[in-house]
Amino acid sequence: MKIITGNPGTGKHTVAGILAKKLGLELVDINQVAISKGIAKKGKQALDVDVKKLKKILDKKTSKNTLLVGHLAPYVVSKNKVDVVVVLRRSPYSLERIYKKREYSKQKSIENLGSEILGITYYDTIKNIGRKKTFQFDTTNKSIADTVKRIESLFVKGKTREDNVDWLKIVSKKRDLKRFFPY
Repeated sequence: MKIITGNPGTGKHTVAGILAKKLGLELVDINQVAISKGIAKKGKQALDVDVKKLKKILDKKTSKNTLLVGHLAPYVVSKNKVDVVVVLRRSPYSLERIYKKREYSKQKSIENLGSEILGITYYDTIKNIGRKKTFQFDTTNKSIADTVKRIESLFVKGKTREDNVDWLKIVSKKRDLKRFFPY
């Protein structure tokens, strides 16, 4: 199974949709599975999902020919079923604009921006699935076509140069820590 994950606004679903068609993979959207199986409830800020139940469902639903997409991926897959994981990353300055456009609440924006700056999804993916299977790509100011091409090369040829992403260093250098971590 191949996985595309990352924080909201990084381009996961757009890129995964194109790649699934291009490579003939079955696209499985984690959130849609959770909703259709009745194991997701609308919370104040996001979907509250029973990850244990979701993991059991996905274990049965996924195969080698699956492209799984969603920010919950590091928490709901069995690492022995995973071939490769791509964590999409995006500058918090760019994400801030996206969240504003999506009309996220201040709290939801702050939580997602903090997660991106600290690299929580990337860290959790390495911890739960493994470093050798995990690659990160910065989608900031990159075209969808370029991102798709790079991930396709990884999926098909097993070769890529992943991006070195350190938003904390950039945010610190710009003295913007209070902007993204106001509490």
